[in-house]
Amino acid sequence: MCRVLIIEDSSVNMLLEAAVLSRSGHKTFQAKDAVEGVRMAQEVHPDVILMDLGLPQLDGFAATRILKGDPATKDIPIIAVTASETRADKEQAAHDGFDGYVTKPISPRALMVEIEAVARKSN
Repeated sequence: MCRVLIIEDSSVNMLLEAAVLSRSGHKTFQAKDAVEGVRMAQEVHPDVILMDLGLPQLDGFAATRILKGDPATKDIPIIAVTASETRADKEQAAHDGFDGYVTKPISPRALMVEIEAVARKSN
């Protein structure tokens, strides 16, 4: 079981991701924007973070740079969650410190495979 922080501004996507994770036995924490998500990551210290890239005010790229730059959260694996499948976005995500990449619409199987892969790498 992993403790997963979901940072997502779409309530539909949040519900879907939380339901998939809960059914698989994972505990979820939820933040509706990156500012709240960064704060929660520092407080809860989850095993994995699912980070939407297209967040208002502070996007997922900037939030990940903050988390990866903080000694208290730098080792938490972060998976980018986005509708974009472009090579440029995947390369930018890797450059900015993301540990995984999942595209929307979310495939429950692909999401679970990615979470297990990054959790395994971090242990």
